Amino acid sequence: MGIEFDNSFAKLPPRMFARLAPVPVSAPSKIVVNTALAAVLGIDLDWVESEGATEVFAGNTVPDGADPLAQLYAGHQFGQWNPQLGDGRAILLGEVVGTDGIRRDIQLKGSGQTPFSRSGDGRSALGPVLREYIVSEAMQALGVPTTRSLAAVMTGDLVYRETPQPGAILTRIAQSHIRVGTFQIHAARGDRDALNALQTLTIDRHFPEAKDPTDLLDGVVIRQASLVAQWMGLGFIHGVMNTDNCSVAGETIDYGPCAFMDTYVPGKVFSSIDQMGRYAYANQPAIAAWNCAQFATSLIPLMPDQEAAIEIFTESVNRFSDAYKTAWRKVFAAKLGLTDPREDDDALIEDLLVQMAQGGSDFTNTFASLSTTDAPDQFADRDAFSRWEKRWIARRDNGFAAIMSQANPQVIPRNHQIEAVIVAALAGDFSKFHEMLAVVTAPFDPLNDTGAAYARSPTQAEAVTRTFCGT
Repeated sequence: MGIEFDNSFAKLPPRMFARLAPVPVSAPSKIVVNTALAAVLGIDLDWVESEGATEVFAGNTVPDGADPLAQLYAGHQFGQWNPQLGDGRAILLGEVVGTDGIRRDIQLKGSGQTPFSRSGDGRSALGPVLREYIVSEAMQALGVPTTRSLAAVMTGDLVYRETPQPGAILTRIAQSHIRVGTFQIHAARGDRDALNALQTLTIDRHFPEAKDPTDLLDGVVIRQASLVAQWMGLGFIHGVMNTDNCSVAGETIDYGPCAFMDTYVPGKVFSSIDQMGRYAYANQPAIAAWNCAQFATSLIPLMPDQEAAIEIFTESVNRFSDAYKTAWRKVFAAKLGLTDPREDDDALIEDLLVQMAQGGSDFTNTFASLSTTDAPDQFADRDAFSRWEKRWIARRDNGFAAIMSQANPQVIPRNHQIEAVIVAALAGDFSKFHEMLAVVTAPFDPLNDTGAAYARSPTQAEAVTRTFCGT
């Protein structure tokens, strides 16, 4: 059927998942297929465009070689321990080794109820599927580690949220769907054998240089620090950084209530379920460190001397701060065209961010305009910006503009534009979806008229202040 599966997670002890097929849908129809990604995955390109592929992406056909299952995990949700979660609306079809030698999961998201659905319907509405497709592919184009989107299909069935909505399924690609919560559940249950098997698989897939749990923890800490620094450099707010949404591979995963800031507000929250601002933009580094601490706790049973492990792991988690600061400095120095980031650049970066916050500057457009004559227009206090600019000019290198052009996107997937795409799609018009997808997956290109429309800040009436998980 055009996919060469080579499965590894399915070989773990059966208590670590539930083996079942996707639930069929009534009338699948293709919205979009990512042929460029299919080529990387080694999937036959004629097949991927076929009706047979649509049946597979809808869950109506299980392809040869697949070993479909729902993964078991637990997690801290908004800081509160939930002892059992799991894939409640997703089925892992299997794994492929791509033409680049990288192993990746193929998962259907919105494919029906599983034993872990917790009374949910196991389905996805059209809106969240389009949102995840657009944002995940934009993140890939922005250079941020992320899950990918291979296909989106309509199901022909309705799902029921606040109102009946068209159902859809996303085919999601990830280097794995192993989460911090995947480790947590087996540690909490005292299942050392399952924990050891999961550690072995994780090291083989993601950290082949690691020799023991300490090396594995160190690797996860470094990847999380780097990932969140990249989010911060784009004004990206994940929205639901629970440990069950924290990939040990260091990819951005689960795009439910995610959003990019328009106006720079460090304490900004979009997610409708984040009532206390736990996952606000400025809190993301601390939450990532907290998640790493929970991961460390789950690894303690694998250590021969658990008392000593606590001290060793504490030191590892405490290194998150320095790793994050180094990664953050590198990200924002590139946004200012600095080739050799130094600690004393932090003041220059932070002073600019303070001015942006005080003046209500558009995060993306401010950085995109810094190397142009339009930069002062982004600041309420032009005199203060002029003083800052003199410091920046004295610090930057001759090739600063070229560096900035690859660090500062011209466009990001803005919330109001995603909402406009969804509204049009619900009316049967997918042209806006395809247009926006083309623009945001070329984020560093010079703007044409279409791109300029997507680079515009929302008006007060257009601004989206709340985002939703869609479950």
